[in-house]
Amino acid sequence: MSEGSDKPQVEFRLGPDPNVTYPIRVQYCGNCSLPIEYCEYYPEYEKCKQWLERNLPNEFEKVKLVEDGSTESGGGEDEKKRQKRGGKGMLKTKKKEDVPKLVTVSRAPRGKKKSVTVVTGLSTFDIDLKVAAKFFGSKFACGSSVTGDDEIVIQGDVKDDLFDVIPEKWPQIDEDSIDDLGDQKR
Repeated sequence: MSEGSDKPQVEFRLGPDPNVTYPIRVQYCGNCSLPIEYCEYYPEYEKCKQWLERNLPNEFEKVKLVEDGSTESGGGEDEKKRQKRGGKGMLKTKKKEDVPKLVTVSRAPRGKKKSVTVVTGLSTFDIDLKVAAKFFGSKFACGSSVTGDDEIVIQGDVKDDLFDVIPEKWPQIDEDSIDDLGDQKR
């Protein structure tokens, strides 16, 4: 640079900052498990604020002060809600509808001589489908996967065995709430 310039040069320092105490302690939210400053990007932000108010009142006051300052700028909330670039944006929580609690079991052909067993309706009983698919795969020594919203496909014809296995594993499902649809086309 030239010697006659009036701009002061910025000094970049290597190593730790003397104004910061190390190690840096990060506090995490008990609701969303994110650092507290990222809770506002979680879909259930109101629950995060309630958790903060109960468990970390000092941090809640800081968040409250920041919120009050940002809303006074005018139109900040509309600006925050609307997504400007790519990505998924805010995750929408699915509303649970009042669907009948019924597990359906059917057999579907696959190729000439092979078939698969399709189980639907387990999610109406609040059963994790991935865990159920893994259980079926290990119980029947076959492949099992989750396809779609509420469907598990088990390789092989194990439909008859499922009427005994499902109530044994999950007691909240009785044999009367398992329906046999017979042979279906996929």
